[in-house]
Amino acid sequence: MESVGGTALAVVLVVLIIFVIIVLVRSVRIIPQARAGVVERLGKYQRTLNPGLTILIPFVDRLLPLLDLREQVVSFPPQPVITEDNLVVSIDTVVYFQVTDPRAATYEIANYIQAVEQLTTTTLRNVVGGLNLEEALTSRDQINGQLRGVLDEATGRWGIRVSRVELKAIDPPHSIQDSMEKQMRAERDRRAAILTAEGTKQSAILTAEGQRQAAILKAEGEAKAAILKADGESQAIQKVFDAIHKGNPDQKLLAYQYLQTLPKLAEGTSNKLWIIPSEVGEALKGIGSALGGTNPDPEASGGLFDDMASKQANP
Repeated sequence: MESVGGTALAVVLVVLIIFVIIVLVRSVRIIPQARAGVVERLGKYQRTLNPGLTILIPFVDRLLPLLDLREQVVSFPPQPVITEDNLVVSIDTVVYFQVTDPRAATYEIANYIQAVEQLTTTTLRNVVGGLNLEEALTSRDQINGQLRGVLDEATGRWGIRVSRVELKAIDPPHSIQDSMEKQMRAERDRRAAILTAEGTKQSAILTAEGQRQAAILKAEGEAKAAILKADGESQAIQKVFDAIHKGNPDQKLLAYQYLQTLPKLAEGTSNKLWIIPSEVGEALKGIGSALGGTNPDPEASGGLFDDMASKQANP
């Protein structure tokens, strides 16, 4: 009897220990950071647990699954949307939202993620349905703003705040894509042709401007060279004239220099006819007077130079 009583006592103690462990496990809960828990007491909402250690009444209080209070990102599958010009486009959306009221997110909506997806789809169709294809492709910021405003207003009573709505992709039909690619290719070709023409025009303008400036500089250089040359010749003539006046040459020296200059007039193979100046006779008279004191015969001198002219004409 004593052994049976000891065994029964041991079983009772084991049962009590297990019961205490179960009670402790169900009573002591630790809520992680950025999480929230909703506690129901006898099936009715009792309180919302914040991060940290908390004590529950076993078998009376029930802790519902924890809610994530961090901002969440949900990507929804592509949705077919009809634009204003009756074209079907496929749009991918991404929604950024955050649970702000765990109690409302638990009791006001059964599945808030599914609700956000369906609300995004219907709102997107309403917004894009009022735009044509070109406006839908170029007005992403406008579409995002309208979606965010509608979703944030509708999900506010669910304890959810929608921070951003982004359109990942807007895919028009393949036939429209081919037409758009051809249009873009034609536009690029047109811009390339315009740029090429502008470059050719600019190059021609610059070339003409360079040639004009070069011609102007060349003309200015030639003008300055001619002026300098004329100034040099003028100064040389002035110096010769001054030297002649300073030397005070007589008539005899001038006549001799004149006769020395005459043969140079006949130089060159192209000279066929040589005209004898009339002053030659006067020069010969001066030389004759200087050498012998007699006047040379003008006719003889004329004949002499006629012979010289005939020899020059018939070498």
